[in-house]
Amino acid sequence: MTRRHGYALLAAITAVIVALSTAIYVGVAADAGTRDRTALSGSGPSRPAAAPASAGTWVGTWAASPVGAEPGTATEGLAGRSVRNVVHTSVGGTSARITLSNLYGRTALTLTHASIALAAGHRTAAASAGTMRRLTFAGSTTVVIPAGGQVLSDAVPLAVPAGADVLVTTYSPTLSGPVTYHPWARQTSYSGEGDLTGDTTGTAFTERVDRWRYLTALDVLTGEADGTVVTFGDSLTDGKDSTADANNRWPDYLNRRLRAALAAGQDLPRYSVVNEGIGGNRVLVDARPPENQAGIHRFRRDVLERPGVKVVVIDLGINDILRTPGTVDADKLLAGLRDLVRQAHAHGIKVVGGTLMPFGDRHGWTKAREGVRQTVNAEIRAGRVYDAVVDFDKAVRDPYDPRTLRALYDSGDRLHPNDRGYERMADAFDLEYLKGSAAARL
Repeated sequence: MTRRHGYALLAAITAVIVALSTAIYVGVAADAGTRDRTALSGSGPSRPAAAPASAGTWVGTWAASPVGAEPGTATEGLAGRSVRNVVHTSVGGTSARITLSNLYGRTALTLTHASIALAAGHRTAAASAGTMRRLTFAGSTTVVIPAGGQVLSDAVPLAVPAGADVLVTTYSPTLSGPVTYHPWARQTSYSGEGDLTGDTTGTAFTERVDRWRYLTALDVLTGEADGTVVTFGDSLTDGKDSTADANNRWPDYLNRRLRAALAAGQDLPRYSVVNEGIGGNRVLVDARPPENQAGIHRFRRDVLERPGVKVVVIDLGINDILRTPGTVDADKLLAGLRDLVRQAHAHGIKVVGGTLMPFGDRHGWTKAREGVRQTVNAEIRAGRVYDAVVDFDKAVRDPYDPRTLRALYDSGDRLHPNDRGYERMADAFDLEYLKGSAAARL
Protein backbone atom coordinates (compact mmCIF):
# COMPACT_ATOMS: atom_id res chain seq x y z
CA MET A 1 0.00 0.00 0.00
CA THR A 2 1.37 3.44 -0.91
CA ARG A 3 1.60 6.23 1.62
CA ARG A 4 -1.03 8.19 -0.34
CA HIS A 5 -3.46 5.25 -0.23
CA GLY A 6 -2.79 4.83 3.48
CA TYR A 7 -3.68 8.48 4.17
CA ALA A 8 -6.86 8.11 2.13
CA LEU A 9 -7.93 4.99 4.06
CA LEU A 10 -7.24 6.70 7.40
CA ALA A 11 -9.29 9.73 6.37
CA ALA A 12 -12.19 7.51 5.34
CA ILE A 13 -12.14 5.64 8.66
CA THR A 14 -12.02 8.93 10.60
CA ALA A 15 -15.02 10.27 8.65
CA VAL A 16 -17.05 7.17 9.48
CA ILE A 17 -16.22 7.47 13.19
CA VAL A 18 -17.19 11.16 13.27
CA ALA A 19 -20.47 10.42 11.49
CA LEU A 20 -21.35 7.61 13.89
CA SER A 21 -20.47 9.73 16.93
CA THR A 22 -22.60 12.61 15.68
CA ALA A 23 -25.55 10.32 15.04
CA ILE A 24 -25.29 8.82 18.52
CA TYR A 25 -25.04 12.28 20.12
CA VAL A 26 -28.05 13.67 18.27
CA GLY A 27 -30.07 10.54 19.00
CA VAL A 28 -29.31 10.72 22.72
CA ALA A 29 -30.08 14.44 22.87
CA ALA A 30 -33.37 13.94 21.07
CA ASP A 31 -34.34 11.02 23.27
CA ALA A 32 -33.62 13.07 26.38
CA GLY A 33 -36.08 15.65 25.11
CA THR A 34 -38.89 13.22 24.35
CA ARG A 35 -38.58 10.37 26.79
CA ASP A 36 -39.80 12.19 29.88
CA ARG A 37 -43.53 11.98 29.15
CA THR A 38 -45.71 8.99 29.89
CA ALA A 39 -49.16 8.01 28.74
CA LEU A 40 -52.42 8.09 30.59
CA SER A 41 -54.09 4.82 31.40
CA GLY A 42 -55.41 3.11 28.31
CA SER A 43 -52.56 4.04 25.98
CA GLY A 44 -48.93 3.24 25.51
CA PRO A 45 -46.28 5.95 25.48
CA SER A 46 -46.08 7.93 22.26
CA ARG A 47 -42.89 7.88 20.21
CA PRO A 48 -42.15 11.36 18.93
CA ALA A 49 -39.58 11.90 16.21
CA ALA A 50 -36.22 13.36 17.19
CA ALA A 51 -36.34 16.83 18.70
CA PRO A 52 -34.21 19.54 17.08
CA ALA A 53 -30.66 19.14 18.37
CA SER A 54 -29.95 22.29 20.36
CA ALA A 55 -28.89 23.32 23.84
CA GLY A 56 -31.47 23.73 26.55
CA THR A 57 -33.87 21.97 28.88
CA TRP A 58 -37.42 20.83 28.25
CA VAL A 59 -39.79 22.57 30.68
CA GLY A 60 -43.49 23.24 30.79
CA THR A 61 -44.35 26.79 29.74
CA TRP A 62 -48.13 26.27 29.99
CA ALA A 63 -50.42 23.48 31.19
CA ALA A 64 -54.06 22.79 32.01
CA SER A 65 -55.55 19.66 33.55
CA PRO A 66 -58.13 17.68 31.60
CA VAL A 67 -61.30 18.08 33.65
CA GLY A 68 -64.11 16.16 31.98
CA ALA A 69 -66.25 15.55 28.91
CA GLU A 70 -67.57 18.67 27.20
CA PRO A 71 -71.37 18.81 27.27
CA GLY A 72 -73.04 18.40 23.88
CA THR A 73 -70.13 16.53 22.31
CA ALA A 74 -70.91 12.97 23.39
CA THR A 75 -71.97 11.71 19.96
CA GLU A 76 -70.01 13.59 17.31
CA GLY A 77 -67.23 15.27 19.22
CA LEU A 78 -66.09 18.13 17.00
CA ALA A 79 -66.03 16.21 13.72
CA GLY A 80 -65.31 18.42 10.73
CA ARG A 81 -64.25 21.37 12.88
CA SER A 82 -60.93 22.93 13.77
CA VAL A 83 -60.13 23.90 17.35
CA ARG A 84 -57.73 26.79 17.92
CA ASN A 85 -56.63 26.93 21.56
CA VAL A 86 -54.97 30.09 22.81
CA VAL A 87 -52.47 29.65 25.65
CA HIS A 88 -50.06 32.01 27.42
CA THR A 89 -46.41 31.13 27.98
CA SER A 90 -44.50 31.54 31.23
CA VAL A 91 -41.02 31.21 29.69
CA GLY A 92 -39.67 31.26 26.16
CA GLY A 93 -37.75 28.69 24.15
CA THR A 94 -36.33 27.70 20.79
CA SER A 95 -38.46 24.62 20.11
CA ALA A 96 -41.94 23.56 21.15
CA ARG A 97 -44.06 20.43 21.59
CA ILE A 98 -47.60 19.81 22.81
CA THR A 99 -49.59 17.17 24.68
CA LEU A 100 -53.11 16.28 23.54
CA SER A 101 -55.56 14.28 25.67
CA ASN A 102 -58.51 12.03 24.90
CA LEU A 103 -58.92 11.09 28.56
CA TYR A 104 -62.71 11.43 28.57
CA GLY A 105 -63.32 10.25 25.01
CA ARG A 106 -65.22 7.00 24.58
CA THR A 107 -63.82 6.32 21.12
CA ALA A 108 -60.47 6.89 19.45
CA LEU A 109 -59.78 10.49 18.44
CA THR A 110 -58.31 10.90 14.95
CA LEU A 111 -56.54 14.16 14.17
CA THR A 112 -55.33 14.55 10.60
CA HIS A 113 -53.61 17.90 11.04
CA ALA A 114 -52.30 20.06 13.88
CA SER A 115 -50.31 23.29 13.94
CA ILE A 116 -48.68 25.78 16.28
CA ALA A 117 -48.06 29.51 15.79
CA LEU A 118 -47.59 32.72 17.72
CA ALA A 119 -50.71 34.86 17.97
CA ALA A 120 -50.66 38.09 15.96
CA GLY A 121 -51.96 40.04 18.94
CA HIS A 122 -54.23 40.02 21.97
CA ARG A 123 -57.60 38.23 21.76
CA THR A 124 -57.21 37.13 18.17
CA ALA A 125 -57.21 33.86 16.24
CA ALA A 126 -54.80 35.33 13.68
CA ALA A 127 -51.22 34.03 13.53
CA SER A 128 -48.10 36.17 13.49
CA ALA A 129 -46.48 36.18 10.06
CA GLY A 130 -43.89 33.49 9.49
CA THR A 131 -44.59 31.56 12.71
CA MET A 132 -47.02 28.86 11.53
CA ARG A 133 -45.56 25.37 11.98
CA ARG A 134 -47.13 22.03 11.06
CA LEU A 135 -47.02 19.56 13.95
CA THR A 136 -46.30 15.86 13.54
CA PHE A 137 -46.58 12.81 15.76
CA ALA A 138 -43.88 10.17 15.32
CA GLY A 139 -43.24 11.77 11.96
CA SER A 140 -46.84 11.72 10.72
CA THR A 141 -49.35 14.57 10.44
CA THR A 142 -52.11 12.14 11.43
CA VAL A 143 -52.41 10.74 14.93
CA VAL A 144 -54.97 8.45 16.54
CA ILE A 145 -55.37 8.92 20.30
CA PRO A 146 -57.16 5.98 21.95
CA ALA A 147 -59.99 6.57 24.39
CA GLY A 148 -58.42 7.43 27.74
CA GLY A 149 -55.05 8.21 26.16
CA GLN A 150 -52.77 11.11 25.45
CA VAL A 151 -50.02 11.83 22.92
CA LEU A 152 -46.91 13.99 22.81
CA SER A 153 -46.09 15.71 19.52
CA ASP A 154 -42.73 15.85 17.84
CA ALA A 155 -40.74 18.97 18.61
CA VAL A 156 -40.69 21.80 16.07
CA PRO A 157 -38.25 24.71 15.90
CA LEU A 158 -40.10 27.89 16.89
CA ALA A 159 -38.85 30.96 18.73
CA VAL A 160 -41.41 31.20 21.53
CA PRO A 161 -41.14 34.34 23.71
CA ALA A 162 -42.01 34.46 27.39
CA GLY A 163 -45.36 36.08 28.04
CA ALA A 164 -46.67 35.32 24.56
CA ASP A 165 -50.00 33.97 23.34
CA VAL A 166 -49.58 30.78 21.32
CA LEU A 167 -52.13 29.24 18.96
CA VAL A 168 -52.45 25.46 18.87
CA THR A 169 -54.89 24.20 16.24
CA THR A 170 -56.20 20.67 15.67
CA TYR A 171 -58.57 19.21 13.09
CA SER A 172 -60.58 15.99 13.37
CA PRO A 173 -62.61 14.77 10.36
CA THR A 174 -64.33 11.90 12.15
CA LEU A 175 -66.85 11.30 14.92
CA SER A 176 -65.02 11.07 18.23
CA GLY A 177 -66.98 12.15 21.27
CA PRO A 178 -67.02 13.34 23.85
CA VAL A 179 -64.37 16.07 23.80
CA THR A 180 -61.88 16.17 26.69
CA TYR A 181 -61.78 19.75 27.89
CA HIS A 182 -60.88 22.26 30.60
CA PRO A 183 -63.79 24.65 31.28
CA TRP A 184 -63.65 28.20 32.68
CA ALA A 185 -60.25 28.83 31.18
CA ARG A 186 -60.46 32.62 31.57
CA GLN A 187 -58.94 32.65 28.08
CA THR A 188 -60.75 33.06 24.76
CA SER A 189 -60.16 30.23 22.29
CA TYR A 190 -61.78 29.52 18.93
CA SER A 191 -63.20 26.95 16.53
CA GLY A 192 -64.47 26.91 12.96
CA GLU A 193 -65.76 24.67 10.18
CA GLY A 194 -63.30 22.64 8.09
CA ASP A 195 -59.57 22.12 8.25
CA LEU A 196 -58.22 25.51 9.35
CA THR A 197 -54.96 24.31 10.85
CA GLY A 198 -52.94 26.26 8.28
CA ASP A 199 -55.13 29.38 8.42
CA THR A 200 -53.22 32.52 9.44
CA THR A 201 -55.96 35.14 9.17
CA GLY A 202 -58.23 33.76 11.89
CA THR A 203 -61.35 35.05 10.14
CA ALA A 204 -62.87 31.59 9.62
CA PHE A 205 -62.85 30.85 13.36
CA THR A 206 -66.40 31.93 14.06
CA GLU A 207 -66.94 30.38 17.51
CA ARG A 208 -65.39 31.85 20.65
CA VAL A 209 -65.23 29.75 23.81
CA ASP A 210 -63.92 30.03 27.37
CA ARG A 211 -62.41 26.53 27.42
CA TRP A 212 -59.42 24.54 26.26
CA ARG A 213 -60.12 21.43 24.21
CA TYR A 214 -57.78 18.41 23.90
CA LEU A 215 -54.66 20.48 24.67
CA THR A 216 -53.15 19.88 28.12
CA ALA A 217 -49.52 21.05 27.86
CA LEU A 218 -47.09 23.17 25.91
CA ASP A 219 -43.40 22.52 26.55
CA VAL A 220 -40.42 24.46 25.26
CA LEU A 221 -36.75 23.66 24.84
CA THR A 222 -35.18 26.58 26.65
CA GLY A 223 -32.11 28.15 28.12
CA GLU A 224 -34.27 30.50 30.20
CA ALA A 225 -35.33 27.91 32.79
CA ASP A 226 -33.79 24.91 34.52
CA GLY A 227 -37.03 23.39 35.77
CA THR A 228 -40.74 23.84 36.37
CA VAL A 229 -42.95 24.91 39.28
CA VAL A 230 -46.38 23.26 39.19
CA THR A 231 -49.21 25.00 41.04
CA PHE A 232 -51.71 22.33 42.04
CA GLY A 233 -55.11 23.23 43.38
CA ASP A 234 -58.78 24.02 42.85
CA SER A 235 -60.64 27.03 41.41
CA LEU A 236 -58.55 29.36 43.57
CA THR A 237 -55.52 28.24 41.57
CA ASP A 238 -57.46 27.92 38.31
CA GLY A 239 -58.26 31.63 38.60
CA LYS A 240 -62.05 31.67 38.84
CA ASP A 241 -63.46 35.21 38.60
CA SER A 242 -60.15 36.73 37.49
CA THR A 243 -60.37 39.03 34.46
CA ALA A 244 -60.69 37.04 31.24
CA ASP A 245 -57.76 37.17 28.80
CA ALA A 246 -55.66 39.12 31.31
CA ASN A 247 -53.64 36.24 32.82
CA ASN A 248 -54.35 37.41 36.36
CA ARG A 249 -54.56 34.06 38.16
CA TRP A 250 -52.26 33.91 41.16
CA PRO A 251 -49.78 31.57 39.39
CA ASP A 252 -49.56 34.15 36.57
CA TYR A 253 -48.67 36.84 39.09
CA LEU A 254 -46.15 34.48 40.71
CA ASN A 255 -44.48 33.84 37.35
CA ARG A 256 -44.22 37.56 36.64
CA ARG A 257 -42.74 38.17 40.10
CA LEU A 258 -40.13 35.48 39.52
CA ARG A 259 -39.25 36.77 36.04
CA ALA A 260 -38.85 40.32 37.40
CA ALA A 261 -36.71 39.15 40.33
CA LEU A 262 -34.42 37.18 38.02
CA ALA A 263 -34.12 40.15 35.65
CA ALA A 264 -33.13 42.30 38.64
CA GLY A 265 -30.30 39.89 39.40
CA GLN A 266 -31.71 38.13 42.45
CA ASP A 267 -30.17 34.76 43.25
CA LEU A 268 -33.17 32.54 42.59
CA PRO A 269 -33.82 29.33 40.63
CA ARG A 270 -34.73 29.85 36.98
CA TYR A 271 -38.04 28.05 36.81
CA SER A 272 -41.13 28.18 34.65
CA VAL A 273 -44.58 28.18 36.28
CA VAL A 274 -47.55 26.11 35.08
CA ASN A 275 -51.09 25.93 36.40
CA GLU A 276 -52.74 22.60 37.19
CA GLY A 277 -55.77 23.99 39.00
CA ILE A 278 -59.26 22.52 38.53
CA GLY A 279 -62.44 24.24 39.67
CA GLY A 280 -64.27 22.20 42.31
CA ASN A 281 -61.32 19.86 42.83
CA ARG A 282 -60.94 17.99 46.12
CA VAL A 283 -58.08 16.13 47.77
CA LEU A 284 -59.93 12.91 48.58
CA VAL A 285 -63.00 12.44 46.38
CA ASP A 286 -63.68 12.74 42.66
CA ALA A 287 -66.10 15.62 42.14
CA ARG A 288 -68.27 13.87 39.53
CA PRO A 289 -66.88 10.36 38.94
CA PRO A 290 -65.11 9.67 36.73
CA GLU A 291 -64.66 13.37 35.94
CA ASN A 292 -62.72 16.00 37.89
CA GLN A 293 -60.42 13.45 39.46
CA ALA A 294 -59.46 13.99 43.09
CA GLY A 295 -56.02 15.37 43.86
CA ILE A 296 -54.70 12.04 45.11
CA HIS A 297 -55.81 10.43 41.82
CA ARG A 298 -54.49 13.03 39.36
CA PHE A 299 -51.26 14.01 41.11
CA ARG A 300 -49.11 11.62 39.10
CA ARG A 301 -50.51 12.80 35.77
CA ASP A 302 -50.49 16.52 36.51
CA VAL A 303 -47.31 16.82 38.58
CA LEU A 304 -45.05 13.79 38.66
CA GLU A 305 -45.18 13.13 34.92
CA ARG A 306 -44.60 16.75 33.90
CA PRO A 307 -41.09 17.50 32.54
CA GLY A 308 -38.45 18.92 34.86
CA VAL A 309 -40.66 19.56 37.90
CA LYS A 310 -38.61 20.88 40.82
CA VAL A 311 -41.30 22.39 43.07
CA VAL A 312 -45.04 21.83 43.50
CA VAL A 313 -47.24 24.36 45.27
CA ILE A 314 -50.35 22.71 46.73
CA ASP A 315 -53.44 24.73 47.65
CA LEU A 316 -56.20 22.19 47.98
CA GLY A 317 -58.82 21.23 50.58
CA ILE A 318 -61.52 23.91 50.63
CA ASN A 319 -63.89 21.84 48.46
CA ASP A 320 -63.42 18.81 50.71
CA ILE A 321 -64.69 21.00 53.54
CA LEU A 322 -67.47 22.78 51.63
CA ARG A 323 -68.80 19.92 49.52
CA THR A 324 -68.61 16.93 51.85
CA PRO A 325 -72.04 16.24 53.37
CA GLY A 326 -71.85 17.07 57.03
CA THR A 327 -68.24 17.64 58.03
CA VAL A 328 -65.12 16.14 56.50
CA ASP A 329 -62.73 14.42 58.91
CA ALA A 330 -59.78 16.79 59.38
CA ASP A 331 -57.40 13.89 60.00
CA LYS A 332 -58.40 12.22 56.73
CA LEU A 333 -57.96 15.48 54.85
CA LEU A 334 -54.52 15.98 56.37
CA ALA A 335 -53.61 12.38 55.56
CA GLY A 336 -54.53 13.03 51.93
CA LEU A 337 -52.35 16.14 51.78
CA ARG A 338 -49.45 14.26 53.37
CA ASP A 339 -49.87 11.51 50.80
CA LEU A 340 -49.36 14.08 48.04
CA VAL A 341 -46.21 15.23 49.80
CA ARG A 342 -44.89 11.67 50.04
CA GLN A 343 -45.49 11.15 46.34
CA ALA A 344 -43.63 14.35 45.50
CA HIS A 345 -40.70 13.52 47.78
CA ALA A 346 -40.36 10.10 46.17
CA HIS A 347 -39.63 11.96 42.93
CA GLY A 348 -37.29 14.53 44.51
CA ILE A 349 -39.84 17.35 44.26
CA LYS A 350 -40.02 20.03 46.94
CA VAL A 351 -43.50 20.86 48.25
CA VAL A 352 -44.72 24.31 49.23
CA GLY A 353 -48.22 24.31 50.70
CA GLY A 354 -50.82 27.00 51.14
CA THR A 355 -53.09 27.49 54.12
CA LEU A 356 -56.80 27.20 53.35
CA MET A 357 -58.44 30.55 52.71
CA PRO A 358 -61.55 31.86 54.51
CA PHE A 359 -65.10 31.39 53.24
CA GLY A 360 -67.20 32.84 56.05
CA ASP A 361 -70.58 34.36 55.08
CA ARG A 362 -70.70 32.06 52.06
CA HIS A 363 -73.49 29.52 51.63
CA GLY A 364 -72.31 26.28 53.21
CA TRP A 365 -70.23 27.86 55.97
CA THR A 366 -70.79 26.34 59.42
CA LYS A 367 -68.92 26.51 62.70
CA ALA A 368 -68.02 22.85 62.32
CA ARG A 369 -66.56 23.38 58.84
CA GLU A 370 -64.70 26.44 60.05
CA GLY A 371 -63.27 24.26 62.82
CA VAL A 372 -61.93 21.79 60.24
CA ARG A 373 -60.29 24.63 58.28
CA GLN A 374 -58.64 25.97 61.42
CA THR A 375 -57.41 22.49 62.42
CA VAL A 376 -55.90 21.88 58.98
CA ASN A 377 -54.30 25.33 58.90
CA ALA A 378 -52.79 24.85 62.36
CA GLU A 379 -51.07 21.65 61.19
CA ILE A 380 -49.85 23.34 58.02
CA ARG A 381 -48.46 26.36 59.89
CA ALA A 382 -46.75 24.07 62.42
CA GLY A 383 -44.71 22.56 59.58
CA ARG A 384 -46.23 19.11 59.92
CA VAL A 385 -47.52 18.87 56.33
CA TYR A 386 -45.32 20.69 53.79
CA ASP A 387 -41.65 21.57 53.32
CA ALA A 388 -42.52 25.29 53.35
CA VAL A 389 -45.72 27.25 53.93
CA VAL A 390 -47.29 30.21 52.17
CA ASP A 391 -49.99 31.67 54.40
CA PHE A 392 -52.70 32.51 51.87
CA ASP A 393 -55.27 32.66 54.67
CA LYS A 394 -53.41 35.39 56.54
CA ALA A 395 -52.74 37.29 53.32
CA VAL A 396 -56.37 37.71 52.25
CA ARG A 397 -58.55 37.41 55.37
CA ASP A 398 -60.38 40.30 56.95
CA PRO A 399 -58.30 41.39 59.95
CA TYR A 400 -61.49 42.28 61.84
CA ASP A 401 -63.31 39.04 60.95
CA PRO A 402 -60.67 36.39 60.16
CA ARG A 403 -63.24 33.80 59.11
CA THR A 404 -64.09 35.93 56.04
CA LEU A 405 -62.33 37.16 52.92
CA ARG A 406 -61.30 40.81 53.07
CA ALA A 407 -63.69 42.91 50.94
CA LEU A 408 -60.76 44.51 49.11
CA TYR A 409 -59.85 41.09 47.69
CA ASP A 410 -63.33 39.59 47.24
CA SER A 411 -64.72 38.93 43.75
CA GLY A 412 -68.18 39.04 45.29
CA ASP A 413 -68.90 35.40 46.17
CA ARG A 414 -67.11 35.39 49.55
CA LEU A 415 -64.69 32.70 48.40
CA HIS A 416 -62.86 33.59 45.19
CA PRO A 417 -60.52 36.59 45.05
CA ASN A 418 -60.64 39.32 42.45
CA ASP A 419 -57.52 40.25 40.47
CA ARG A 420 -56.17 42.23 43.39
CA GLY A 421 -56.71 39.27 45.69
CA TYR A 422 -54.91 36.89 43.35
CA GLU A 423 -52.02 39.33 43.18
CA ARG A 424 -51.94 39.46 46.98
CA MET A 425 -51.72 35.67 47.10
CA ALA A 426 -48.70 35.71 44.79
CA ASP A 427 -47.08 38.51 46.81
CA ALA A 428 -47.39 36.36 49.94
CA PHE A 429 -45.22 33.68 48.34
CA ASP A 430 -41.58 33.90 49.49
CA LEU A 431 -39.51 33.32 46.35
CA GLU A 432 -36.73 31.93 48.53
CA TYR A 433 -38.95 28.86 48.99
CA LEU A 434 -38.08 27.88 45.43
CA LYS A 435 -34.52 27.16 46.51
CA GLY A 436 -33.40 23.78 47.77
CA SER A 437 -34.81 20.31 47.31
CA ALA A 438 -37.35 18.06 48.96
CA ALA A 439 -36.96 17.35 52.66
CA ALA A 440 -35.84 13.84 53.51
CA ARG A 441 -38.89 13.46 55.72
CA LEU A 442 -41.33 15.72 57.52
